[in-house]
Amino acid sequence: QVHLVESGGGLAQAGGSLRLSCTASGSIFSINSMAWHRQAPGKQREWVATISSGGMTVYADSVKGRFTISRDSAKKTVYLQMNSLKPEDTAVYYCRIYSNFVDYWGPGTQVTVSS
Repeated sequence: QVHLVESGGGLAQAGGSLRLSCTASGSIFSINSMAWHRQAPGKQREWVATISSGGMTVYADSVKGRFTISRDSAKKTVYLQMNSLKPEDTAVYYCRIYSNFVDYWGPGTQVTVSS
């Protein structure tokens, strides 16, 4: 079985920063892409950022220039550094790992940004 555990969520003020981490454990090998998604109350889950196995990164326009995705493949961990946070960044953040044609999702971590 594969387990993903996210950490680093919490409460931040507008303009502040948070760093999310997501670590995979279990029978997972040859991780391809790693990504973050988020779901705000009453809204559909949306994609935030992706990092490929080669380190190429892509971001949603809403977070470009403020968020940075990175990975440590040896630790099977993906990070999301979130700077200049805005109240509209409030959501549950989910990591997603794609490995061997299977998507694995974490349980989510709450991020709340106060104005």
